[in-house]
Amino acid sequence: MGHTTALRICRSLQSSICAACRSGLSTTPLSPRRPFSTSPRAFAVAKDNGIDNLLGAVGGNWGRAPTAYDSIVPNAGELSEYKNIARAEWEEEERHHLHVYAHKHNTHITLTKPNRDSLISVSCGNIGFKKAGRGTYDAAYQLAAFVMSRIQDKGLLPQIQKLEVVYRGFGPGREAVTKAILGSEGKKIRPLIVKLSDSTRLKFGGTRSKKPRRLG
Repeated sequence: MGHTTALRICRSLQSSICAACRSGLSTTPLSPRRPFSTSPRAFAVAKDNGIDNLLGAVGGNWGRAPTAYDSIVPNAGELSEYKNIARAEWEEEERHHLHVYAHKHNTHITLTKPNRDSLISVSCGNIGFKKAGRGTYDAAYQLAAFVMSRIQDKGLLPQIQKLEVVYRGFGPGREAVTKAILGSEGKKIRPLIVKLSDSTRLKFGGTRSKKPRRLG
């Protein structure tokens, strides 16, 4: 658009322009618009954030310089002492396991090697109890006494250095087996026990439970 054409357009709009600006339209040429920024354009350079650079940065953090926290924690800068701490915490000792699965209908006792191979596995039905009698306290007590005598008869006591008792379920057999271990039947097994653990399974969501039985 030329200067003359621009003046003609501005004169046609004189009715909407103030008097001070109207007087300078005929003498003052239109000045070019100033750009928003006069700084030169510079395109961003993408940095190489590959996995090799990331691993190198992580590995470099291990050889860090001493900080103010080193005086608070002794030997905090010497990471070689703590290199295998996680592995040492989770390593399992060589110990046998006595699994006690007690529910309201029966009680199961299993003795396993440190590699989880079964040595003895019996339930109340194996020692003569039938139907509802398998879920009683007396049946579980006799089962525990039978297992402890069977361990001695098979000559397994010398090879059991450490024993872990693992409970599962809250049936009558849970308390019965505990009483048998603390009684005269478990005097040979009791000194070998180094750990008690509970592996009862917990329900998180899942299917809908069976409706409770209504009596009366």
